[in-house]
Amino acid sequence: MHLFSENLAVEISAYYRNLALGHGVVPKVFTLVSGQGDQFLFFIDDLQMEKEEEDQFLAYIVKEHDAVSYARGTLVIVDKSQQYIEFAVVDSDDEDVIVCSAELTRDMDDKPIGLTEFDKTIVKKNSIIFGGLFEPVKVSEAKIEDFESLWDEMKPKILHRSMGI
Repeated sequence: MHLFSENLAVEISAYYRNLALGHGVVPKVFTLVSGQGDQFLFFIDDLQMEKEEEDQFLAYIVKEHDAVSYARGTLVIVDKSQQYIEFAVVDSDDEDVIVCSAELTRDMDDKPIGLTEFDKTIVKKNSIIFGGLFEPVKVSEAKIEDFESLWDEMKPKILHRSMGI
């Protein structure tokens, strides 16, 4: 597994802890790291797309930035009293994926008040729903232009930094 993937798992754990406990929100998050060490992070909900188009867009971004790893996270609600923040870190060169999960506790007003440590599990890439973003995706030239335009619009709002090589 690439070192960026291991670091990404640690960072996303801290990021979600800060968002949930510090700001009271648990958004769907997507982040990738390019081979040059550039990291991009944004909220998936901001895309406002249907699932299939969202997956195509994310695969396009992964390809365009020569990603070596990406992570995707969300809130999983089993019932009102049982909620988890889960994310997976997928590496381009590895069939194994890092899956992390932490239980979220809320108060009577539905405000996040506790988050367990993230448990880390290694699973096979083909066992998770969004493990295939490194696979080639076929989209029309018009759709690629739409994706390029959307990415240009999103850039000012995206967290972008260099992880260093």
